[in-house]
Amino acid sequence: MPEELPVSKIIRNRRTVKPAIMDSQLEVPRELIDELFENANWAPTHGFTEPWRFKVFTGEARHELALQLQKLYTGHTPEDQFRQDKLDKLGRNPLLAPVVIAICMRRGDNPKIPVVEEVEAVACAVQNMHLTASAAGLGAFWSSPPVLDTEGMRNFLGLRDEDCCLGLFYLGWLREGEKWPESIRQPVSEKVEWM
Repeated sequence: MPEELPVSKIIRNRRTVKPAIMDSQLEVPRELIDELFENANWAPTHGFTEPWRFKVFTGEARHELALQLQKLYTGHTPEDQFRQDKLDKLGRNPLLAPVVIAICMRRGDNPKIPVVEEVEAVACAVQNMHLTASAAGLGAFWSSPPVLDTEGMRNFLGLRDEDCCLGLFYLGWLREGEKWPESIRQPVSEKVEWM
């Protein structure tokens, strides 16, 4: 049996780290954020469309994002489905992480490439970011509330009609006393069928 590859340890240690256990006061160095983006940029992409786009919110910009999320939730949620706790969470989460990145998909010009392949390419880019964050000991969380798929959010982010926001990627160091989350997976042998 071959020795475990170094990348395997990083992949198996990657966890969702929610903003509630991040330290909003602990700055994430710009060089590390740039490294995440550089690794994202090397994701696979059909036709080299490179559809990933990122909008970074730090400092006061996080407040603007929080207000926009709450505004969109209030404006797009039917009265019978409205939940105060969701509204509060949308306003709170961007302030709990020192960095929030809007994950956007810019639709390429080649109509032969299906939209789903552009979305998949962005997902691969985000996985690269998440693995890079984990390798650095940095918590990350990909959130995708329904309000992101609205004209108001596209306008807020400066996206075209054919583009979309696929999620918000929260980044931050764990607060003192918090532990790296643990997880398990069901055996992969139950998910593989050799033909």
